Amino acid sequence: MALGTFITLALLVIVVGYFILLYNNLVTLKHNVSRAWSNIDVLLKQRHEELPKLVEVCKRYMQHEQETLTRVIAARSSVFAAREAGNIAQLGAAESLLRQGLGNLFALAENYPELKADENFRHLQERITALENAIADRREFYNESVNINNIRIEQFPDLIVARLAGFGARELLEFAAEDTADIDVKALFG
Repeated sequence: MALGTFITLALLVIVVGYFILLYNNLVTLKHNVSRAWSNIDVLLKQRHEELPKLVEVCKRYMQHEQETLTRVIAARSSVFAAREAGNIAQLGAAESLLRQGLGNLFALAENYPELKADENFRHLQERITALENAIADRREFYNESVNINNIRIEQFPDLIVARLAGFGARELLEFAAEDTADIDVKALFG
């Protein structure tokens, strides 16, 4: 085999190998963009599914706490009315209700001291913030992956491989102003 043929063959192998390397790098970028989008999608679904559940937990706890307080206040009023009327039978029944209500209130406070409405709201706020921060982080990663992909498919010689293999530009994830506004938690409780 002639030296010229050997050099030509070696150059051809190097060029083909280089284009294979470029192709594989573009495939990796394409899949990084898809993976980044999947990560965002998971978080959006999680937020969509979890947020109403967290709000409902807060509502139910507030309702339970409110019911306990309402029972205690009603029993206290009954005790006062029965005492004012001098009705011993009613007073005994009202005192029983008051003791039961206070017992529930004390049990609630003793057995579940962390279960206070402000704790639930704090947890809700922290969880919402964590989800929103995770979405923002994933959005940043997605946009960075898209940016790298879009630059690479426009650079020479990647441009040649990208056009031959059908790699296309991807869109950056940009939210409208109303999508990036704070969630109106008050409206969720309305």
